[in-house]
Amino acid sequence: MASVVESREWHLAAYAPEGVPTSDHLKLRTVTLSLDVDSIPDHHLIVQNIFISVDPYQRTLMSGLEDGLYFPQTKLNEVVSAGTIAKVIRSRDNSYREGDIIVNLYSPVAEYCVIPSALHLRKVDPASELPLQEYLSSLGLPGFAAWVGIEVIGDPKPGSNVFVSAAAGGVGMFAGQLAKLKGCRVIGSTGSDEKVKLIKEEFGYDDAFNYKTETDLDAALNKYFPNGIDIYFDNVGGEMLEAVLNHVNTHARIPVCGMISQYKKIWTERQGVRNLLNMVGKEVRMEGFLMSSHPNRFGDFAKEMESYIKEGKIISKLKIYHGIESYLESLGSLFTSSNFGKVIIEVKK
Repeated sequence: MASVVESREWHLAAYAPEGVPTSDHLKLRTVTLSLDVDSIPDHHLIVQNIFISVDPYQRTLMSGLEDGLYFPQTKLNEVVSAGTIAKVIRSRDNSYREGDIIVNLYSPVAEYCVIPSALHLRKVDPASELPLQEYLSSLGLPGFAAWVGIEVIGDPKPGSNVFVSAAAGGVGMFAGQLAKLKGCRVIGSTGSDEKVKLIKEEFGYDDAFNYKTETDLDAALNKYFPNGIDIYFDNVGGEMLEAVLNHVNTHARIPVCGMISQYKKIWTERQGVRNLLNMVGKEVRMEGFLMSSHPNRFGDFAKEMESYIKEGKIISKLKIYHGIESYLESLGSLFTSSNFGKVIIEVKK
């Protein structure tokens, strides 16, 4: 391999407080990177990214506003970050060898990069028969988020009525399948008739509806949940959350994973929820959660999820973009009704 490479990387040129970031905000540049092992500090690695994860939360790092998820904002002119699967090219840490395949939750969105080995890196077992992409999907943050929301916060019981919004998305598709494996009745909402068919036929949802055609959400939930909702896995917030609170049962649980319907708006323009008093009368527990707060459960999740995958009990859908230049397009796709499954970039075409 050459001693230097030309590496393309995406950086933040301007904050985007509202809407979807465009080429005015995100720009691709080329930098020269030395591959000489002596050019990097101790306990660092040079890696070549193979796959890049594209997730809705990444948009919240580009607003310049620390609210909502309260993640530190990407600094201007700084390379944006994402989860990646990468190959170790050079190592100054005895725990990693050249050729190791690693999962990195906080990687620069770049073709090549230097990273500290102190990050929460995870080696992929060379003997694993699973596709590498699954370590960013079913065995990555989307699968873990679904598992924590359903298993830990939702605490489902056989026969529980479970509702999942954004049910065809990277997290929602697993949340519904996990709830079904616990013996629950599961209904999902999504943004197209095609995706309604997908989650019923492939993800095993008991039923589903298109929230764009079921314009009266209150009436829709009354129809699909005549006996009320025990668990609502919230991915969208806004009007859907408000409608759900009119149909919750006593002691319902609402794990709040995300609120994608609100990510493109400044907080003063976001949809208010007017019926929170229902949480008091029905003694509802609504809890937001981040994966970083549940590291002690990752081992349990990985063991259970890998078993489900190998037994064919969990399936995932991947939407793969090709080439690092597709990052801006793929990020924008997350906020369209045509998006489904887990969005991933294969870095090299």
